Amino acid sequence: MLALPGIVPAPTWFWAALIAFWLFGWLFVERLSKAISDKRVDQRIGIIIPIVFGAALLVIWEAITVGAAVPTVIMPPPSMIWQKLISSVPTLIADFQQTFLKAVLIGYVLGCGSGFLVAILIDRSPFFKRGLLPLGNFVSALPIIGVAPIMVMWFGFDWPSKAAVVVVMTFFPMLVNTIAGLSASSNMERDLMRTYASGYWQTLFKLRLPAAAPFIFNALKINSTLALIGAIVAEFFGTPIVGMGFRISTEVGRMNVDMVWAEIAVAAVAGSVFYGVITLIERAVTFWHPSVRGG
Repeated sequence: MLALPGIVPAPTWFWAALIAFWLFGWLFVERLSKAISDKRVDQRIGIIIPIVFGAALLVIWEAITVGAAVPTVIMPPPSMIWQKLISSVPTLIADFQQTFLKAVLIGYVLGCGSGFLVAILIDRSPFFKRGLLPLGNFVSALPIIGVAPIMVMWFGFDWPSKAAVVVVMTFFPMLVNTIAGLSASSNMERDLMRTYASGYWQTLFKLRLPAAAPFIFNALKINSTLALIGAIVAEFFGTPIVGMGFRISTEVGRMNVDMVWAEIAVAAVAGSVFYGVITLIERAVTFWHPSVRGG
């Protein structure tokens, strides 16, 4: 692969070796997965599988783009994207702070928190169920492309308008999952709490919320990706000269596709880490649930 730039287009033997490399990686992952399923090796070794699979994809991506002389405007090789990442660290950090640490995190907390509280109100009162649940359905149907410009006009060009878009996107998944979770406890369990003279709030905190925890964390994991998508898309419609969405839209116009992919890589890593942190918290909180004990 190091010699490819001098022998483009790549010879036939190179493509045969690339296919053999892919088949070898596939066989390795398949055999390792079977060994883990049969408990012949420690399950913790399973972390190797996504690493090998991801590395193989990067190698094949590099080989195809360089070996086939694909124009970098269409698809830059990973090595070119990595060079842009290294040379643009200050810019990427500033964009990450603007988009993720401000708009995403603040909007995520407000959206998930408001969805949770409204779900409790709906569960507590039939009046709120008839009034707020249809409103939640209405909010979920609003297209982000239409909401983002309105939020920019209401809250300005800085991160608060992007956080408002994130709130709109994360509110409904949390609302629906929390309502479903509050109904997860069985009638027998609720009857038992009543025989102990438990009130609504005691039953809520000691029975219904623990039973709803898997549903709530499911919403938190879904919203971890929706929040990042919403903030980046919202920055297309007006933002200061910083932010992931601003950088992507600007660099696409300049045909700097390597910078676009660098921003995409940072967003993907940030979203994956965010999702992973929530998953770890879920395992610590819902350790008693069969899905966690079975994993």
